[in-house]
Amino acid sequence: MNEQRRQILQMLGEGKITADEAERLIDALERQQPESPPGAAARPKSRPKYLRVVVNATDDSGGDGSSRINIRVPLQLLRAGVRLTSLIPPQAITKVNAELAKSGVPIDLAQLKPQHLEDLIDQLDEVDIDVDDPDAKVQVFCE
Repeated sequence: MNEQRRQILQMLGEGKITADEAERLIDALERQQPESPPGAAARPKSRPKYLRVVVNATDDSGGDGSSRINIRVPLQLLRAGVRLTSLIPPQAITKVNAELAKSGVPIDLAQLKPQHLEDLIDQLDEVDIDVDDPDAKVQVFCE
């Protein structure tokens, strides 16, 4: 497997594949890795890297018939955003909270802590949320 990983990294370095493609190939290699023998220490579960929201819907209005939304948000972006809230001055947080509340988002940025986000990510990692109705399917999950 190390040789295959080296080849992937070499292709990335030569510009033959993108970083996203390299990541997917390495993930596929890890999934192909044989089960560890009984008694061997279990590898810790890898941290999820993305929050995914996938929507498949059919359109009854006479359009092309279907639409697909596939949102992939890097969790590092969310983690960085939570850390950045600690840099907002208290006077600004009060104003931001008031504007968010007027927009229908009742959140207090002063209470947002990195550990809260990590707890949410840990919980989302264990759950796949699927919403099915006759016209749409919505999935929310971490990968």
